[in-house]
Amino acid sequence: MKKPMRLALVALAVLVATLAVGCAKEEAKATPAPVAKTVEAPVAKTVEAPVAKNVTTPATNKGYKDGIYFAADEAFADSGWKENVTLTVAGGLITKADWNGVNVSAGADKKTYDKAGKYNMVKFGKAQAEWSVQAERAEDYLLATQDPAAITYKDAEGHTDAIAGVSVHVGGFFSLAQKALAAGPVGRGSYADGSYFAIDNEFGSSGWKEYVSLTVLNGRIAAINWSGVNRAGDDKKAFDKAGNYNMVKFGKAQDEWSVQASRVENHLVDAQDLKAIKYSDAEGHTDDIAGVSIHVSSMYDLVEKALAAGPTKIGPYTDGTYYASLDSFDSNGWKSFVSLYVSNGNIVNAYYSGVNAAGDDKQVFASEGKYGMIKGSKLGKEWNEQAKTTEAYLLKTQDPKKIKFTSADGLTDDIAGVSMHVSDFFTLAQNAFAAGPKK
Repeated sequence: MKKPMRLALVALAVLVATLAVGCAKEEAKATPAPVAKTVEAPVAKTVEAPVAKNVTTPATNKGYKDGIYFAADEAFADSGWKENVTLTVAGGLITKADWNGVNVSAGADKKTYDKAGKYNMVKFGKAQAEWSVQAERAEDYLLATQDPAAITYKDAEGHTDAIAGVSVHVGGFFSLAQKALAAGPVGRGSYADGSYFAIDNEFGSSGWKEYVSLTVLNGRIAAINWSGVNRAGDDKKAFDKAGNYNMVKFGKAQDEWSVQASRVENHLVDAQDLKAIKYSDAEGHTDDIAGVSIHVSSMYDLVEKALAAGPTKIGPYTDGTYYASLDSFDSNGWKSFVSLYVSNGNIVNAYYSGVNAAGDDKQVFASEGKYGMIKGSKLGKEWNEQAKTTEAYLLKTQDPKKIKFTSADGLTDDIAGVSMHVSDFFTLAQNAFAAGPKK
C-alpha cells in the first residue's frame, strides 16, 4: 500500500506543479497587456479618440443638408476687414471650410492678401504663423469635429487652446459657421471669384475720376468700394470723411457723399444684380435706395465694366494715393507734379502735369490750346496728349524705373508717340512711392 500511495502522491505533486507552471505561463502572457494598455491608452485618448468620435458622430447625428453655405459679418471692423465663412456640405458632412475676409477698400480677399506677403502678422505681430496658415488650421479643426459649437474659448475675444498652432481669435469663424449652417444652403453666385477694378477714362466736370473696386467670393460680390481720385491724388471718400467735400453744407444734401456711396454699395451687395435698379432720370438718380440722393448710375456702369474686364492679380505696391512735386518752377514757368493711385497693389491711375504761378493745371492749359507745343511738335501732338501717353506707359510697365533715356534732358525712345522729355515724370513717380501713401 505504501508504494501505490507514494506513486499517487508523486503524481499529485506533478499535476500541481504542471498546473502551477501553466498558470505562471498564462500570467506571463497576460502581464504585457496591462503595460501596453498603460502606454497606448493615453495617446489614443488624447489624440485619436476625439478625432474618431467627432468625425463619425455627425454622419449619424448632424445630417447637414448638402450644398454651399455662406455667412459674413454685418460691418467692417476697425482693422478694415469684414470676416466671412463659406462651407461646402456633401453627404451630410462639412467637406470644405473657407474662413476669409474682405477689405473696406475691396481688392484682394484676406487670404490672398496675406499669402502675397502684405498682412505680415509674423513680422509685425510676432505671431507663430501667418494669418492664412492659422485660418487653415481652424478650418481643419471644424472638418474634424463637424460641429462649430464643439470649441471652447479661454477669453471673451475668442482665443482657444483647443487648436494646436493657432493664436488668433477664432470665435468669429465658428460663430459665422453656425450662422451659415442655420441659414441653410445659398448656393454659388454667377461671378468668378477674385478682385476687380474699373476707373473712368477722364476727370469729370467736378474734377473727380470715379472708380470701383470689387471683391467676389463664392461667386458673389462680397465687397464694393466706390470712390474717385482728383488731379492732386486725393481719394474722394477720404477727402469727404476729412470734411473737405461738404455736400451737406454747400449742397444741402441729406448726408455726405461717402455715407450715401456706402448705401449704394450695400444695396448692390444685397441684390447681387446690376439690373435690379431703376433710375428716375437721365442723370442716374434713383428712388430705389433709401437715403440716397446722389446719381448712382456711374457706380453701376463701372461695376459692369470691371466685371467684364475680369479679375486682376494683386500687385507689389501698398494701396493708396501718392503725390510728388518739384520744389521750384522750371525755366518755362511750370512746376511738374505727379499723382498716382494704387488699388490691389497695382498702379491704376497716373496723372502727369504741372502748375504755373497763376495756378493753372498744365494738362488742362494745354488741352485748351494755350500751351502751343503742337506747333513745333514733329509728332503733331500737344503736351497733354503726350503726357497721357506717358502715363499709359507707366500703367503698362507698373515700374517707374523701367525706362531708358537717350539724352541727359530726359528724351526716350521707349514710348511711341512721345517726343518731349519725360524724365521728371518718372523721377517724381519714384519720389511719390518713396514718400508713401498720402494721409
